[in-house]
Amino acid sequence: MRHDQTPSVEELVQDVSTIHSLPLFYSRLCEAIDHPRSSIADLASIISDDQGLTARILKLANSPLFGYFSKIETITQAVTIIGVLQVRDLALALCVMDAFKGIPKDLVDMNQFWRHSLATGLAARLLATGQRESNLERFFVAGILHDVGRLVMYLRLPDECRELIEEARCGGPLLYQKERQRFGYDHAEVGGILLRRWKIPARVTEPVQYHHDPPRGGQYPRETSILHFADVVAHALELGNSGEVRVPTLDNAVWERLHLSNYHIAPLVKQIDGCFEDTVRLLFEDTDGDD
Repeated sequence: MRHDQTPSVEELVQDVSTIHSLPLFYSRLCEAIDHPRSSIADLASIISDDQGLTARILKLANSPLFGYFSKIETITQAVTIIGVLQVRDLALALCVMDAFKGIPKDLVDMNQFWRHSLATGLAARLLATGQRESNLERFFVAGILHDVGRLVMYLRLPDECRELIEEARCGGPLLYQKERQRFGYDHAEVGGILLRRWKIPARVTEPVQYHHDPPRGGQYPRETSILHFADVVAHALELGNSGEVRVPTLDNAVWERLHLSNYHIAPLVKQIDGCFEDTVRLLFEDTDGDD
């Protein structure tokens, strides 16, 4: 049961979304994409205004994760080869990674937090590839953003979250289940509502919001199922950590919906192992993950 003094999820998100907003250029980029007269050069010009972001997008575009045979040297080439919406999605993920500062270090190691998020994104993208899904970057982005609600809670409810983490270490329900018991909502719901307030498309917000409750992913059930499974895999491989101390339980319906078998697990793990550290270096070689 929620404490009377605990803010509602809407209040929690409203406060944080005001302080931690996406860069103005992201809004400009979305507006340009929606404008019928915008050209690829226009989009590239908007992205190129942020040199740090430009460099990281180009590093990702040239990584083994994408597997393009020719070197992508400019944002214009990236938009042309990877696709407008795909580059926008990558920009979104990188912007959110830069938006949160000041998280208490005794609550979460931000380097480990983003490592877990990235592992989930990689697992989701690789699984979606095997499922023959289109626009693979939406899965990568949803994975990177799936626990962003936990950062909101760490910022706004640090003492309460600290208590829950300690309780989770002693056994009992998983941390996200303890969040629901204590607040009446969990970090997944917080994250989904935050992303919706930032006007992020439903194909990302819904899987984020329901990644611990995939049967509720009504509009995007496959995306939600893939993200749920990817999160479990990232936890099982112990690639980073966002606060959860044990591996979440896999929803059996997800296993059946995605037509998975034990045959799929070993190749997926091998693929993640093959590109995880390289992708981490590409994204974080100029930062230490701290605030």
